[in-house]
Amino acid sequence: MKAPRSAHVVVDLGFGDAGKGTLTDWLVRRHDARLVVRFNGGAQAGHNVVTDDGRHHTFSQLGAGSFVPGVATHLAHSTVFHPLALHVEAQYLADSGVPDGLARVTVSERARVITPFHQAIGRLRELSRGANRHGTCGVGVGETVRDALAHPEATVLAGDLCRPAVLLRKARAAQERLRAEDVDVRHSALGHPDAAQELALLEDSDIPSRWVEAVHVIHPEQRVVGDDWLGAQLRQGHTVFEGAQGVLLDEWRGFHPHTTWSTCTFEPALALLREQGFDGDVHRLGVLRAYATRHGEGPFPTEEPSLAPSVPEPHNTAEGWQGGFRVGAFDAVLGRYALQVCGGVDSLAVTHVDRLTPHWSVCSAYHAPPGPPEDEALVLRDAAGRITALRPGAAQDLAWQARLTAALARCTPEQTTLELGDTADTRTQRFVTWVEANLGVRVSVTSQGPRARDKRSRG
Repeated sequence: MKAPRSAHVVVDLGFGDAGKGTLTDWLVRRHDARLVVRFNGGAQAGHNVVTDDGRHHTFSQLGAGSFVPGVATHLAHSTVFHPLALHVEAQYLADSGVPDGLARVTVSERARVITPFHQAIGRLRELSRGANRHGTCGVGVGETVRDALAHPEATVLAGDLCRPAVLLRKARAAQERLRAEDVDVRHSALGHPDAAQELALLEDSDIPSRWVEAVHVIHPEQRVVGDDWLGAQLRQGHTVFEGAQGVLLDEWRGFHPHTTWSTCTFEPALALLREQGFDGDVHRLGVLRAYATRHGEGPFPTEEPSLAPSVPEPHNTAEGWQGGFRVGAFDAVLGRYALQVCGGVDSLAVTHVDRLTPHWSVCSAYHAPPGPPEDEALVLRDAAGRITALRPGAAQDLAWQARLTAALARCTPEQTTLELGDTADTRTQRFVTWVEANLGVRVSVTSQGPRARDKRSRG
């Protein structure tokens, strides 16, 4: 008899920060999963998990199930790998009582690797934009992907970490190439007070050899595996695929240019399952907060700064490169768009329902004056002229996505107030009923707090 096997794929349907980490932790415990697969993004992720005994960790590359003893993390070839950041993260997790986090990590030999030079040029590029920031987490994911697309033969791969001579040659070439190709970026950032350290990384000829020596701290010969390794593990039992960022930041379906260089839908995970011939059950879980959030720049129709004091954010700050943490009313229009572009979900998880109040603001439509035919093609209006949906463009049409971004900026949300009641259970039930009616998808789990015991299954 074959062992029961399943794959639970967790994807954020917003701009990120909806609670993928806490849902991953809960699914691992609920299904006794032994493996978490990170299938997109890279070291820019920040997935917060709080254990029942009060320990906290912000998971970046380690899987968010790592608090559970014996649960492994695999970084698939569709991720972008930052070896030294992994080492630092494992040290922080050890301080929270998990000393063997690094020992439980494997990474595909085909995963692209972030070098110090990709991180530096990415930060300089954002500094050079001045007030026209696109938004970045500053760890080099986008620059690594950009460079890999332009120079595939020179891409530093995880497999190269086990070949020091090859790694050194590629690292030196990356430093020289990025310094030569991005003269304008470096020149534009020269006067910025945060540019000096990044410019030094691109100029110091000793950095490549020092970096090659430093990455041995993660013992790459123990971490790096071929892709057949994943197939064997998937056949052993239950696996959770943990997505990064959110569908509204997707490289092709997000609101360009305020997007990531990563596919944030279910597709990378489903592609991995197809590659490995997986024949078990697959469940696609979409995650949304009870209110909308966004880190950094980009359109945010329902943004409501006055809401922030009533929804404190202990683990998301405005520090670093990512910019301010913004909040607003739940947005069903963007929810419908995310569901459409990611091909639907099997069920939804709604987090932060403990923040619901008796009178709760939501948005189910936008108002905007009619525009020319080319602009009206971007939206769907109801009989009253309200915008109830956004129309996705053809695959990989960034011009369409840029026009959607401009259209979204012209929209005014039609916000209504839900009367949810005086008890927490009543508020949750009434809000979930509204979400299911407006998005047309069943809510299978709600989260009333950051811990696994705060989750409530709804069948």
